Amino acid sequence: MIKKVLSLMIGLSLIPTVSFAATSNEIAPLISSIDMVWMMLGAFLVFFMHAGFAMVETGFTRSKNALNILMKNMMTIAIASVLYFLIGFGLMFGETLGGFIGTSGFLLTGQTDQIGFFVFQAMFAATCATIISGAVAERIKLSSYLILTIFMTGIIYPIVGHWIWGDGWLAALGFVDFAGSSVVHLTGAVGGLMTVLVLGPRIGKYAKNKVNVIPGHNIPIGALGVFILWFGWFGFNGGSTLAADPTLIPSVIATTLLSASAGIVASALYSHMKFNRIDATLTLNGALAGLVGITAGTANVTPIGAIFIGLIAGVILVEAVQLLDHVLKIDDPVGAITVHGICGIWGTIAVGLFAVEGGLFYTGSFELLGIQTLGVISVIVWTLVTTAVALLIITSTGSIRVSREDEIAGLDFSEHGSSAYEATNSIYNENLDVKGEFGVGLLKRLDRLDQKSPDSGEQPL
Repeated sequence: MIKKVLSLMIGLSLIPTVSFAATSNEIAPLISSIDMVWMMLGAFLVFFMHAGFAMVETGFTRSKNALNILMKNMMTIAIASVLYFLIGFGLMFGETLGGFIGTSGFLLTGQTDQIGFFVFQAMFAATCATIISGAVAERIKLSSYLILTIFMTGIIYPIVGHWIWGDGWLAALGFVDFAGSSVVHLTGAVGGLMTVLVLGPRIGKYAKNKVNVIPGHNIPIGALGVFILWFGWFGFNGGSTLAADPTLIPSVIATTLLSASAGIVASALYSHMKFNRIDATLTLNGALAGLVGITAGTANVTPIGAIFIGLIAGVILVEAVQLLDHVLKIDDPVGAITVHGICGIWGTIAVGLFAVEGGLFYTGSFELLGIQTLGVISVIVWTLVTTAVALLIITSTGSIRVSREDEIAGLDFSEHGSSAYEATNSIYNENLDVKGEFGVGLLKRLDRLDQKSPDSGEQPL
C-alpha cells in the first residue's frame, strides 16, 4: 500500500513539469489565436452597426426615402470594403512618407499576415463614410453620394488614419484617439457638413424666419437602430484593443456603457428642462452622443470620467442641434453632424482633461490638451478642404442634388423606381369593409411637401 501511495505521489509531482513544458511550447500560438478571434468578433459587431445606421437614418426620415437610404448604406459598406483593400489600407498603414501618408501595402501586398487587421479596419472606413449618408438624406443623387464615398474611403479617411493610427505626425506628438472619435466620427461628420453646405436644406425645411419640423416616419425603427449601434459599439471600442487583454477589455466595455448611459440621462433631463418634455429623438441621439464622446478616451479614463464625458456630451447634443437647426440653418435630418462631429470634438478634447495619464485634471499639465486640440483642428481643416475639392470635381458635370420634382415625389421612386412600403387598400384597410383606397390619399398628402416655393412661407402638407 505504501509503495502505491509513493508511486502516485511521484506521478503527480511530474504532471506540473510536463504541463509547463507543453504550455511553454504552445502558449504563444494559443494567445495569438484568441487575440485574432477577439478582433474578428469586434469586426463582426462593427459590421452589424451598419444595420443600426440604416435603421436610424430610415426611421428619422420620411417613408418615401426609406429604400434610398437602405441602398446607400448597403452600397457604402460594399464600396468601402473593396476600395480600402485596393488603396485605403496602404495609405493608412503603409510605410510612412514624412508622417503624412502611407506608401506601401496596397492590395495587401506583403501584408498577408495583416489580413485580419485589414478586415477590422475596413469596417471602420465604411463607418466613416456612412455618417455622411444621414446628414445628406432625402435630397442627394445616389450617384453623387457613391462617388463621394469613393473619395472618403479611398483618400480622405485613410490619410487621417495614417496621421493618428499609422506612423503619422500626430501619433508622433502623442495624440490619443483610441477608437476613433476624430479618425472616424469627426472625419465623417465634417465631410457631411461640407456636403450639406453645398446641397442646401430640404424643400420646405426653412420658410423665411420659420423652421419647419419634418418628422421621421418611424421612430421605433430609429430606436431599434440606436440599440443596435450601442450593442455594436462594444465591438467598436472593445475590438480596438486588438488583443484579448483581460485587464484592458473590461475597462473599455465599462466606460463605453457608462458614457452612453450618462448621455441618455443628460439629454433626457436637459431636453425636459429646455422644452418641458423629454424629447424622444434627442434622447435617442443622446446615447450616440455619449458613445462618440467616449470613443477617443475609452481606454484612458476611469468609469467616473466616462460618466462625466457622457453627461456633458448629452447636454452638448441638445444645444448643438438647436444651434445648427435654428441659428445656422444647417439641415441635418438625423443629427449626424452634431452627434459625430461636435460630440467627436468633445470626446477628443475630453481626453486632454480626463485621461489618467497626461490629463489636465490628473496632472495639471496642458500638454496633452494642446496636442488633442491641434489634432482636432488638423482633422477638420484637412477634411473640409479635401471634401470641398471632391465636391468640386463631382459638381463639374452637374448638380449633386435631385430635381425638385424628384425630391417631392421621394427618392425611392425617382432613384429606384420602387418604394419601401406598399400604400394599398389591402395594407392599410385589411380589417375595414370600405371600398376604394380609404386613407391612402391622405397618407400620400402627408408624405409629400407642398409644391409651392419654400419662400412662400407656407407650411409643408
